[in-house]
Amino acid sequence: MTNQIKQPIPLPLVAKVSLLFLTILCKTSAITTEETEALLKWKASLPKQSILDTWVILPSNSSSSRASNPCQWRGITCNNASTHVIEINLAYTGLNGTIESLNFSSFPNLLRLDLKVNNLNGSIPPSIGLLNKLQFLDLSTNSLNSTLPSSLANLTDVYELDVSRNYITGGLHPSFFPTEDSNFGLKSIQNFLMQDTMVGGELPEEIGNMKSLSIIAFDSCKFYGPIPKAIGNLRNLTILRLNANGFTGEIPEAIGELPKLVDLRLFGNNLSGPLPQSLGMSSPLVIVHIFENNFTGNLPPGLCNGGELVNFTAATNSFSGPIPNFKNCSKLYRLRLEHNQLTGNLDEVFGVYPNLNYIDLSDNKLTGKLSPNWGKCKNLTKLKIATNMVSGEIPKEITHLKNLVVLDLSFNNFSGSIPENIGDLSSLSSLQLQGNHQLSGNIPPGIGKLSNLISLDLSMNKIEGSIPQQIGDCSKLQNLSLSTNRLNGSIPFGIGNLFSLQDMLDLSYNSLVGEVPSSLEKLMYLESLNLSHNHLSGQIPHSLGKMMGLVNINLSFNNLSGSLPSGGVFDKAQVEDFVNNTALCGNIEGMQRCYVSMGETRNQRKQKLVIIIVPTLLSALVFSLILFGIILWFRQHKPRKGSYYTPTTPKMEPKSPFANLWGYDGKLVYDDIIQVTENFDDKYCIGAGGSGKVYKVEMPSGEVFAVKRLNFWDSDIGIKNIKNFKSEVATLTDIRHRNIIKLYGFCSRGEHTFLVYDFIERGSLGEVLRSEEKAREVDWVKRVEIVKGVAEALCYLHHDCVPAIIHRDVTAKNVLLDVDFEAHVADFGTAKFLKFDALHSTSVAGTHGYMAPELAYTNKVTEKCDVYSFGVVSLEVVMGRHPGETLLSLQTSPEKGIEMKELLDPRLPYPQSGKLFSELASLVSIAISCVQAEPHLRPTMRTVCHLMGLLH
Repeated sequence: MTNQIKQPIPLPLVAKVSLLFLTILCKTSAITTEETEALLKWKASLPKQSILDTWVILPSNSSSSRASNPCQWRGITCNNASTHVIEINLAYTGLNGTIESLNFSSFPNLLRLDLKVNNLNGSIPPSIGLLNKLQFLDLSTNSLNSTLPSSLANLTDVYELDVSRNYITGGLHPSFFPTEDSNFGLKSIQNFLMQDTMVGGELPEEIGNMKSLSIIAFDSCKFYGPIPKAIGNLRNLTILRLNANGFTGEIPEAIGELPKLVDLRLFGNNLSGPLPQSLGMSSPLVIVHIFENNFTGNLPPGLCNGGELVNFTAATNSFSGPIPNFKNCSKLYRLRLEHNQLTGNLDEVFGVYPNLNYIDLSDNKLTGKLSPNWGKCKNLTKLKIATNMVSGEIPKEITHLKNLVVLDLSFNNFSGSIPENIGDLSSLSSLQLQGNHQLSGNIPPGIGKLSNLISLDLSMNKIEGSIPQQIGDCSKLQNLSLSTNRLNGSIPFGIGNLFSLQDMLDLSYNSLVGEVPSSLEKLMYLESLNLSHNHLSGQIPHSLGKMMGLVNINLSFNNLSGSLPSGGVFDKAQVEDFVNNTALCGNIEGMQRCYVSMGETRNQRKQKLVIIIVPTLLSALVFSLILFGIILWFRQHKPRKGSYYTPTTPKMEPKSPFANLWGYDGKLVYDDIIQVTENFDDKYCIGAGGSGKVYKVEMPSGEVFAVKRLNFWDSDIGIKNIKNFKSEVATLTDIRHRNIIKLYGFCSRGEHTFLVYDFIERGSLGEVLRSEEKAREVDWVKRVEIVKGVAEALCYLHHDCVPAIIHRDVTAKNVLLDVDFEAHVADFGTAKFLKFDALHSTSVAGTHGYMAPELAYTNKVTEKCDVYSFGVVSLEVVMGRHPGETLLSLQTSPEKGIEMKELLDPRLPYPQSGKLFSELASLVSIAISCVQAEPHLRPTMRTVCHLMGLLH
C-alpha cells in the first residue's frame, strides 16, 4: 500500500471545481458597484437604525460574520446570477427617513419596491419613473408628503401600485416626464416641483398609460377633483381603491365596463351623480364600497349578475328607486344601504344567505314584510331595518339567530306581539323595537334570559300588561326605555339590580301604579331617570338623593306626595320635573313649600332653626370681613394713571392680568395685544384652525399667553349673538380643571375679536405624534397618562358642569401637552352647552376623521359625539397616527378583535412589562367601545373614567 501510485486527477474534474469556485466568487462580488454605492448612499442619508446594520462592506481580511455581499443584506434580493438587485423589501421594519436620496436610476432591473408600514416622510422623487422594469410598488402607510409624480406613467409593467395612507396629492404636467435618455436631471425635476405649475391635488389622466395595472390603492390620501376617465382604459384592473380622499364629480362610465374589476372602493369622498348602470354587468363584482358620498339615481340592476358579490356598502348617499334583486347574491357577507331613499318590497328582493353577517337597510322607504327566511341566515350578527314602512308580524324564526348581536326594527309598521322566545337570542346586545305603534301584547318574561343585552328600547308602541320581574336579570343593561306604552302594575323592585344602567331609565307615559321603589338608589351610574306621566303614589324615597351619577330626573304628572329628597340631582332640578304632583313639596323655586306639621316637637323646631340661623350668621360675618378687607386694600392701593384698571375695577394679581376679562378695561388689553403681535403678524402665529389663528403673545409684564383670533366675527352677527357668545365664554372662564386649558376671556374691538388662553409649551398632541423625534419622547407610560387626562377633562365637562358642555371638536390637534406631557383639552370655539330636556340640533361642527358618524345624517349633537372623538384620539395616541380605515373594521367587527401588535406605534419599543401591556390593552378596548357607530353602544365619559380606574 505504501508503494501505491497516486492516480492523477482528471482534467474535466479540475475544470468543474475551478468553474464552481469562480461562480461562488462572482456571486459574492458581481453585483454592480453602482447599485451597492446607491444603497450605501441612501443608508447614509437616513437616521441610524439597527434594521440596516447588515448594510456594510467589510475588508476581505475581516473575520466578522456580518455580510459583505449586498445580496445578503436585509431586505435586498438579487437575481439568480447575483448581478443585479431585483427587490428592495423593507416593509414593516419601522424604517425612518426619506427616499429622496435613493438613486432609482441605479436599479435598472428592480422588479419590486416594498416599503409599506414604516415611518418614511418627505416626497416621492420623480426619478422613480426610471424604474422601467418595476412590477410592484408599495409605499403605503407612511408619512410621505408630496405630489404623485406623473413620471409613474412610465412604469408600464407595474401591476400593483399602492401609496395609500399618506399625504399624497396630484402630479406634474406630463411634458415633464423623465425618461432614461432625458437630460432633465433629478435636481431640475425637484426644483420644478417647487414651482406653481402643478396640476394640484388631481389624479393625472396619464395613469391610464399604466396598462399592466391590476391594483390601484390611493386610499386615505389628499387627492381631489374628478376621477380620471383614463382609468377606464386599464383593462387588467381588478382592484380600485380611491376611498377617503376629496374626489368630486361623477364616476366615469368606463369604470363600470372594466372586465376584471372585482373590488371597488370609493367611500368617503364628495362624488355625486348616478353610478354607471353597467356596474357588475362586465365583471363579477366581489366588494363595492361607495358609502358616504352624494350619489343619486338608481343602484345598478346588475350588481349580482356574477353571483360573487360579498360586500356591498352604499350607505349615506341619496340613492332612490328600487333595490336591485339580491336573491342571486348567495355569497353575501355584508350589505349596508342605510340612509338613502330606496324603495322596494323586502319579500321580493332578498333570499337566504348562509354567510351573511351584517345587513343594514335603515332609513329608506322599504315596504313589505319581514320574511321567516331571515331566520335561516345563521351567521347574522346585525339585522337593522329601522325607519322604513315594513309591516306584518315579527316572525318567530328570528329567534333562531343565535349569533345575532343587534336587532333594530324600530320606526316601522310592525304589529302583533314580541316573539315569545326572544330570550333565545343569547348573543343579543341591542334590541330596538320602538316606534312601531301597532306592536302590542306583553313583554315576554323570557327577555330576562338576554344576559348580554346592553340596550333595550320598546317605547312608542301599544305594549300592555306589567313589566316582568325577570327584566332585572338583564345585568348588562345600560339603556332601558319602555315609555309611551300601556304598561300597568308597579315598577318591579328588581329593576334596582340593573347596576350597569347608565344612559337612561325611561318608564314615562304608561299607567304604572304604586310607589317609586327605593331599590333605584343602587343605580349609581344612571344619568337620566324619567317616570313621568304615570299614576305613581307615595313619597319619593330620600335615598334617591344619593344617586350621584344622576343628572336628569322627571317625576312629573304622577300622584306623589311628601317632600323632595335633598342632595344629588334634587339640588339642581327644576320645578318642571315635578309638576302635577299635588301633594309634593320642596324648596325649588315655583314649588309648594314644605311646612312644619303641628305634630313636630319644640325641640325639632329648635333644631331646624339652629340649622338655618347658624350658617346664615356665619356667612354674614365672613362677608363683612371680606368687605372690610377690600375697602382697606383700596385705600392702600390707589390706581395710578395709565394703569390697566379703572377706579371702580378691583386690581388683579400681577401673574394673571386676564383673570377676569370682563372686570377691567378691555380696551387697554386689546391695545397691548395688538402692539406686541404687530397687528397679528404671521411671525407670531403658532397654529391655525377652522375658526381662526392662534398667536403666541408675550405681554410687557413678561407673561406669555395664547391668543386665538377668530375669523368668523363680522358686523352681521348682531348684538344679540355677541351677547350670547360673551355669555358662553363667561361660563367657560369659570372652568377649573387641570386637564382643560384655562380660558381667561374674550376681547372685541375694531376689526379684531380674540380669545385669551394659557400658553401650553409643547404644543398639540397631533404635532408631537407626527414628529419622529418628539414621538419617541412620549413613551407608553406618558401616552396612557395623556389619554387619562383627556378622559378626565371630558368627564368634567359632561358630568360636573351645569349645564353640561359638549366640546364638539376633540382632536389630537386640540389636545395640548405641557412640559410634563400632561394633556390639556383646548379650543372651545365650537363648544355647546347641553340641556338634557332638549333636542340638540345645531350646525355640524368638528374635524373630519374625528366626527361621530351619526353627524353625517343628523344634526343632533350629544355628549356621545365627544365620546366618539375621544376614542379616535385614544387610538391615535396608541398607534402614533390617525387610525383611518382601521376605524371601520373596529366599528363593524369589534367582536373579532385585533392584534395589539398591529395597533402599537412601531416607533416605540414593544412594552415588556405585563402591567403596562395590560393597561394598554385595556385602553385600546375602551377606545374601541367609544368609536362604535351606534351612539347608544358607546359608554359615557364617566364610565370611561371608571373603567380606567380614575373614579372609585
